Amino acid sequence: MNPSFPVTVREARADIRRMRADLVPLARPLVILSGYLEPGVAPRILKKRFGNVTGDERILGLSFAWCRTFDQCRGKVIAAVDETFAGRDPLWTTEVDVLGISMGGLVARYAAMPRGADTPARKGRTARRKERHPSPERRLRIARLFTIATPHRGARRAEWPTRHPLHVDMRAASKFLKRLNALENAPAYPIFPYVRLGDATVGPENAAPQGRVAWWVPGRTLQPSHSGAVLDPRIFAEIARRLRGEEPFTKELASPQPLPARS
Repeated sequence: MNPSFPVTVREARADIRRMRADLVPLARPLVILSGYLEPGVAPRILKKRFGNVTGDERILGLSFAWCRTFDQCRGKVIAAVDETFAGRDPLWTTEVDVLGISMGGLVARYAAMPRGADTPARKGRTARRKERHPSPERRLRIARLFTIATPHRGARRAEWPTRHPLHVDMRAASKFLKRLNALENAPAYPIFPYVRLGDATVGPENAAPQGRVAWWVPGRTLQPSHSGAVLDPRIFAEIARRLRGEEPFTKELASPQPLPARS
């Protein structure tokens, strides 16, 4: 067991039952962003589960199955949040908490960043000429970002041969990730990264921003560590506690609990 995340599956399930019996509403709307080529099944499941422990209907789930670039993903998020949770600020969306599943965590970070001449995305010649004199654009206002198996530092399997722009941009040495991390520097919102050990898709070592270690839990027998992390009761109960304003299971120790030698 991770000393920084001391909870068992049985304990997490018992705590979820407790929360279902004593609903606490969300502090603000929650936006759930899906992963790479995921058709939206995971956001729908999580929307229902978080609704069951909060009694709150202000939950939006989004899929990026038909997006080819991070620009398209960004535009979809901002448009959907504006439509669902209308705000009056001309530059920002309504403030929301965000749960990013795998690639969804990168989409959230990118949607919250200012757009400028150094925007880390692929552009055509016309778009590049226009961005020499960028104008203000709407941004996603994030209060807290929770990520599950997000390739903050690149994904192991993104190194496989491919021509899909999103896949290429999730490589550790991609221009997108380098510029994303360089431009973002210290975000104005806290990031809570989680991962399961044995994640061969992203790699547990890549599941937190630079200089940090993700809160990890051991994998489970006969379950894929990457896709299974989304429905892991330990991770779900931990995030639900934070959303309900309760004390989390995770503990801030003097230094991050390192990943086991074989993770």
